[in-house]
Amino acid sequence: MPSVAPSLPPAVSPSGPARRVAVIGGGISGLAAAHRLTELQPQTQVTLFEAGSRLGGALQTIQQGGWLIERSADMFITREPEAADLCRRIGLADELIGTNTQHRRSWVVRRGKLVPIPEGFTLMSPAKVWPILTTPLLSPLGKARLAWEYFTPRSSSNGDESLESFVVRRFGREAFDRLIQPLIGGIYTADPAKLSMAATLPQFVALERKYGSLIRGMRAGARSQESGVRGQEGASGARYGLFVAPRLGMQQMVDALAARLPAGCVRMNSSIERIERSAGWRVFVKDDEAPVLFDDVILAAPGAVSSRLLAGVDDKLAALVGQIPHAGCSVAVLGIRREQAAHPLDGFGFVVPAIENRQIIAGSLASVKFPGRAPEGKVLLRVFVGGALQPHLAELPDEEIRRIVLLELSELIGLRGEPEFFDVIRWLGMMPQYHVGHLDLVAQIEERAAAIPGFALAGNAYRGVGIPQCVRSGEAAAARIAANAECGVRNAE
Repeated sequence: MPSVAPSLPPAVSPSGPARRVAVIGGGISGLAAAHRLTELQPQTQVTLFEAGSRLGGALQTIQQGGWLIERSADMFITREPEAADLCRRIGLADELIGTNTQHRRSWVVRRGKLVPIPEGFTLMSPAKVWPILTTPLLSPLGKARLAWEYFTPRSSSNGDESLESFVVRRFGREAFDRLIQPLIGGIYTADPAKLSMAATLPQFVALERKYGSLIRGMRAGARSQESGVRGQEGASGARYGLFVAPRLGMQQMVDALAARLPAGCVRMNSSIERIERSAGWRVFVKDDEAPVLFDDVILAAPGAVSSRLLAGVDDKLAALVGQIPHAGCSVAVLGIRREQAAHPLDGFGFVVPAIENRQIIAGSLASVKFPGRAPEGKVLLRVFVGGALQPHLAELPDEEIRRIVLLELSELIGLRGEPEFFDVIRWLGMMPQYHVGHLDLVAQIEERAAAIPGFALAGNAYRGVGIPQCVRSGEAAAARIAANAECGVRNAE
């Protein structure tokens, strides 16, 4: 059975100047929290509990036969600085690489064909007029309605709004169906009728409120300050120039973080059964004979796990966290020879509008985005299946997902023959869904969490699912625990 790491003192009541802090969850949020605690208060005795056999949570890189395969996120944005700053502090700054400058383009599926996203169009920001006027993605009426956004009155309400409502109101139904829904859907795998604008894309809400129009805001020079797309005029789709990745994959970041933690502070294969407040915190680890005692706890587990553990601490807080819904998807990863595809594959990927009624959400050309992901002359693809709009597809057997993906790719990129390898990676129920009203719910969660002494929450369920937001969440939790400890010391003096 798992035992307490040798470097830890016996499980006795917390005392003395060195505080004992438990971090529950070994994903990127928990790792960032544990690392930040060691930076802020090196004397703190940190124990990081991970239920599984590896650190990193969803982040994992597999290297096999010249292929470098990411099991989940394969890059992060630098507009939000936390992840890049953390990489600098753990010695990875020189290992970060940008996306391929030659092929910063992507496509949208229309009637079974890959059509380029208009140059300069990022998410819902048309930086150039001519590409919009000439794109075959929209009809003449659709283009006219999109252009009319310049004159569309701003909303009179300051309340939250769904992505679908916001986009249709400002750009029209066709632009939503054919262009914006697939771009956002490829990021969040969410139901656009429920997805909160305030929680996921607040920069565009701010543009409307400040300028009355997103197009007008862009023309007024708000591009760099509020939507972060300066320097992307030649790109389309996502803001690819703002993305980076470790040269050896996201696992490199996980390993570097783990290496910076004190020896013996990580407990693997340590599932937490419950936590209790009693003169500090009692953490009950599965198969341990006695609880481990701590002064403070940072709960950085997935939302469902956090809700379960909080039930013994604050029933109302547990219920609030449990209200955050989750969706998931399956990721098909395959390697092909470049000549197997009729399409030139000279871009980063494609997204599929829901209106196309296909069985995949998006496809990413991972080895086109970054070097070192595939052997010479070969292409690494990742195809996403399921999501909030087609949850049943993500749960299909591997062989059925394989059949679907190969059929879709044969129609979309002209794939011929068998791939060199084909794997299915499943992330079911792992993606928090930020529905309308999410920020109000999170405000309630944070208020109740703040009232619990020696406690902090972290993770992707609250204020961002991207790597920078997860790092920010973990480091903020660490800062709160450190500040409370310093306050306690001052009060004792």
